[in-house]
Amino acid sequence: MSYIDGFLIAVPDANREAFIAHANLLDPIFIECGALRVLECWGDDVPDGKVTDFRRSVQAKDGESVVFSWIEWPDKATRDAGKKKFMQDARLKQSTEPPFDGKRMVFGGFIPVTEIRSAG
Repeated sequence: MSYIDGFLIAVPDANREAFIAHANLLDPIFIECGALRVLECWGDDVPDGKVTDFRRSVQAKDGESVVFSWIEWPDKATRDAGKKKFMQDARLKQSTEPPFDGKRMVFGGFIPVTEIRSAG
């Protein structure tokens, strides 16, 4: 079964296009390193909760949107090797600073426990 890396990031709304350019530069490297797919999703319907919510988890401020991203890998071994290879890729050193505050990023690796797909 696949392995998922998940990320939540607060990105200033003014940096939306810079974030997309940043993702378009770096995400293909994950594919080269063995990932099956990478999704970067800009928050569209992210309500405030009563106890906790996506915005609070990344301390999003006014004028920032939450980005929900994930990388799907074939398995954890491929992910571990791919992540190491990604971190050693020379293109990382050539990229500019990310258009968000990385200290407020929430991330982790996940083992799927169920999967249901549409037949069509």
